[in-house]
Amino acid sequence: MKNVSVLGATGSIGTQTLEVVRANPEQFSITSLSFGTNVEAGVQYINEFRPKLVSVATKEVAEKINGTIDSACQVYYGEQGLIEVATDPDSDILVNAVMGSVGLNPTLTAINAKKTIALANKETLVTAGHIVMEQARKNEVDILPVDSEHSAIYQCLNGENKAEMSRMTLTASGGSFRDFTREELMDVSVDQALNHPNWSMGSKITIDSATMMNKGLEVIEAHWLFNTPYDQIDVLLHRESVIHSMVEFIDGSVIAHLGTPDMKVPIQYALTHPDRLEVTNGKRLNLVEVGTLHFEKMDLQRFPCLRLAFEAGKAGGTLPTVLNAANEAAVEAFLRGKIRFLDIEMFIERALEQHSLIKDPTLEEIREVDLMSREFVQSLLV
Repeated sequence: MKNVSVLGATGSIGTQTLEVVRANPEQFSITSLSFGTNVEAGVQYINEFRPKLVSVATKEVAEKINGTIDSACQVYYGEQGLIEVATDPDSDILVNAVMGSVGLNPTLTAINAKKTIALANKETLVTAGHIVMEQARKNEVDILPVDSEHSAIYQCLNGENKAEMSRMTLTASGGSFRDFTREELMDVSVDQALNHPNWSMGSKITIDSATMMNKGLEVIEAHWLFNTPYDQIDVLLHRESVIHSMVEFIDGSVIAHLGTPDMKVPIQYALTHPDRLEVTNGKRLNLVEVGTLHFEKMDLQRFPCLRLAFEAGKAGGTLPTVLNAANEAAVEAFLRGKIRFLDIEMFIERALEQHSLIKDPTLEEIREVDLMSREFVQSLLV
């Protein structure tokens, strides 16, 4: 039995993590979880999985659920609550599935508590990869990727000599607007942007997929996870999302990871690593049904957010922090109808242009830059 803590239990990755646990009751137990303000779903999960420790967004939410749950558990709130879940002494592995840079501090405290990390919060490595990976090495903590692309690379490299790798390729579906011209993107709606062709995800990550910023953040994350230079990381447009990523070696051999577009597969792999479990509630890949796979070169003029991510990653320092914070603020503004779709990339580029790079930032400097970048984007809305 493996004891599991989940940050972001009511989000897309969190709910799918709980589906994996629900399907394998002899293998996993939920000892603690966090959610924000979705009281209805949160209470349902508390009553079903009966964790000993829960964290919510605010004191008001904590008071509200205390009178509605039918199991005994400690209820915390705010950032301290996230840390309580992240360092739960009864947990063997932390699934960090919160969205945004709020996931950074809980990840670091969990690493210092020597918890295995199943990481779905890519912003943790985008904003502070140099700090997080150094802490993981120092504490001899495994960081297991939950993103399908990084899980694929992790599995392709399993048992291989990393020094013999020549290139890794992340695949991208192209998102909701992969067949739209730049002109056609001028007046697209939020509902159109949220209509992803292959994956079922949360609203923020679906918008990031449409702008291709999600793939850009994954490039930076891959750089840190696998200690790989940016000139050895490629992105390929692959409409079917069957090949999740692949690795080329110096002898010309290519190992690719294939599967159905189902996030429960990489989630389960992270939870069971180094073992595997029989698939119980997912569809197996049938290549005869798929028939044909398509691949296209990524157009960085068509998808400028991917270009900006490569540029910020190569520059390093605080630029990836600016990239991520400006993107989060701009996407939120788009989802609220405050800006147009193409304004997202414009706001990000302006935030990057106005920033004075700090080459080797401390954690405090990262937090300051994150806040200032969000405030800068907010100032553009006025």
